[in-house]
Amino acid sequence: MSLTDTLTTALSARQRAMLAEMGIRVWDKDKGPRQAGTHAAAQRGQTAPRPPKTGHAPAQLATPPARPMQPAPRMVAPQPAATAPHAPELTPHPAPEAIAAMDWSALQDTVTACRACVLCTGRSQAVFGMGSQRADWMVIGEAPGEQEDRLGQPFVGPSGKLLDQMLAAIGVSRQAGVQASSQSDPSPQSEAIPPDAAPPEKQPRGVYIANVIKCRPPGNRNPQPEEIACCESYLRRQVALVQPKVILAMGRFAVQSLLQTTDPIGRLRGKAHHYQGVPVIVTYHPAYLLRALPEKAKAWQDLCLALETLEQAQKAC
Repeated sequence: MSLTDTLTTALSARQRAMLAEMGIRVWDKDKGPRQAGTHAAAQRGQTAPRPPKTGHAPAQLATPPARPMQPAPRMVAPQPAATAPHAPELTPHPAPEAIAAMDWSALQDTVTACRACVLCTGRSQAVFGMGSQRADWMVIGEAPGEQEDRLGQPFVGPSGKLLDQMLAAIGVSRQAGVQASSQSDPSPQSEAIPPDAAPPEKQPRGVYIANVIKCRPPGNRNPQPEEIACCESYLRRQVALVQPKVILAMGRFAVQSLLQTTDPIGRLRGKAHHYQGVPVIVTYHPAYLLRALPEKAKAWQDLCLALETLEQAQKAC
């Protein structure tokens, strides 16, 4: 008997069971190699469990597939950084000195073609102004709204109708003197009065209407300081050309822009302020009055104050 037979024979059933748990195969000289657990089970009079019949050949131990060779990394040229959205093409407007020397035609052409701020990218058209170009009255609003942007005129729609009613109550109309103001002769005597027209004291007086901002801000937001600065020279020239005797400033934004203040309208009402030497009367915007009907009584007081201020200015001339 060889040494291997002696060692195999000398293994007890317990040792065989331990070897089986460890997955070690032992040699049985009578039956060949087998799991130690099979012989140990036989020594205890038990039948070793058989693998279930599946109809397939016994599974072989799977050999892990060879890991494929990875290709060498390819050099990729760096991509250019994403560019920012295309900025609108803006052009500076003429110098304030040049604007101050313009006549009505040149000023309107400059405003219509203006691309000095981003508001030009969203407008339908610039809203220059309308009315008699040599009126005693001047109304200055805030900025064009949706309807003003579409029609190219200030104060249209419901707020415009209310403004017309307010002006009519003090004998002022935006249609009065419009044709005469477009004539080449700037003298008031050139205005033709039809034979059947009402006496001069009964005829409505003209008014020129403009806005602080000439283009509609998106979403009707308040204009930014740089946008106000772009339109400031235009409004100054309009006031200088009209030479009104009284200015009616309508709305918080217009009032604060003209008077360079942050005070609310309620604190500024009831007295005359000045813009370029012209008396300024502060009142509420018609769009606000449509929402706050009780404030119409205060607006009427402001109109009466503006009328008194105009009469005083006319007497002083």
